[in-house]
Amino acid sequence: MKPLKLFSILVATVAFIACDFQICRADEGLDLARRLNETFAEIAEKVSPCVVVITVTEKPPSFSETVFDTPDSTNEFWRRFHRQLDENSQGEGSGIIIRKNGYILTNRHVVEDADKIEVRLRDGRVFRASVRGVDRESDIAVLKIDASDLPVATLGDSSKIRVGEFALAIGAPFDLEYTVTCGHISAKNRSNVVPGYLGGRGMDQDFIQTDANMNPGNSGGPLVNIDGEVIGVNTLIRGVRTGIGFAIPSNLAKEVAEKLIAEGKFIRPWLGIGIRALQDEPDFREWLNGPRNGVVVRSIIADGPAAKTDLRPADVITAVDGKSVATAQELRDAIRGKRTDQTVSLDVFRDGKNVKVEIQLEAFSDGETSSAARKNSIPDFAPVSVGFSVKANTPELAEQFGTRQTSGIIVVSVDQGGIAARAGIKPGDIVTAINQKSIATPKEFSNAMKNADLKKGVVVNLISDDTARFEILKARER
Repeated sequence: MKPLKLFSILVATVAFIACDFQICRADEGLDLARRLNETFAEIAEKVSPCVVVITVTEKPPSFSETVFDTPDSTNEFWRRFHRQLDENSQGEGSGIIIRKNGYILTNRHVVEDADKIEVRLRDGRVFRASVRGVDRESDIAVLKIDASDLPVATLGDSSKIRVGEFALAIGAPFDLEYTVTCGHISAKNRSNVVPGYLGGRGMDQDFIQTDANMNPGNSGGPLVNIDGEVIGVNTLIRGVRTGIGFAIPSNLAKEVAEKLIAEGKFIRPWLGIGIRALQDEPDFREWLNGPRNGVVVRSIIADGPAAKTDLRPADVITAVDGKSVATAQELRDAIRGKRTDQTVSLDVFRDGKNVKVEIQLEAFSDGETSSAARKNSIPDFAPVSVGFSVKANTPELAEQFGTRQTSGIIVVSVDQGGIAARAGIKPGDIVTAINQKSIATPKEFSNAMKNADLKKGVVVNLISDDTARFEILKARER
């Protein structure tokens, strides 16, 4: 056979094999897509019967209570985030059946202020529901309907999820019942998503972030993994059509729900402190010259458990009963599982030393604390370099600024737009220490400020609205 003819045959053979290989690869890709498509459809068919539509009727809000802002409004934050109210004051949310005998998991904000709650199942049956219990801090609620032998959702282990995994959301957005959307786990352990309560009483925040599309009405519905397990309770969104949604992890939801079912309430212990991860406080971390991880005590609530101990603002908690904590949520998790009368031992870094602080926990009360009203008149005193001025406190000044503290030194003016104003220091605050050194007179304050370095940062301890806290003042780089 001639070489040229042999070469042509070889080229044709290679081309045929390559073409066949490409066809095989294309078939394999299409087969993979078909299998993934079938998986998503099976998940929707499996989980949807365990999802309910919750219709809430409540007393019509007054004009002053009505919110016209976007879903990002922090006014009536929870009630308006995911539940749409029409002219008849009816709203819809979603829920997850977790017990065959009619216990349903949902969000607290879905059912708050309800006069009447109805639950509709996938098969069309409608039941009147009662609230078994709610937990404000986690935004979890449990409903009860008079039914039996119901389909039950499988609650997965949210601690095992990984960023990037598939996630499906099921719910009733904008009254469009049993809508299924698909996305991914965008992030885990999201905190500081919801505005904190007074004095650092932040929500028990440990959200799963997802780009599975959610809208008003999805609240209380499930976030599901590719195995059809509920890994989260869809709770809130960051704006509409942004692809940023948040779900309460199933492990936290399950822990709270079981207590609500058994006791009708979830009594959580608390320390009575405002906290933040040290890694989220770069200025303070640089100034501290101490541990690289831990939880900073930002404030101490008046009359709370910590207020009865030696714990101080600017302390860094590194462990609870010997177990290391590096984030605010890790500290909350460590405390949540304790008894309300239990004494815990905190490892604390303070002023270059490691110390132990023991605190007897108490039951948390979610009652609101109102701030004392302050009068507008401010004496004229020369400001200092940090942007605020002080004077020796007296009963007259305390009354003028609306504080119960009648000793120490009191902030009497704050430069608008200055360092102190940006840190939230206000007239009427009581200054108790500079760079963790106690001060009791204007002279001590002046001496402390002479040695302060605003480029490095100055730590100011305060009593504000009867709550002890600290701020770090640092000059902006030009």
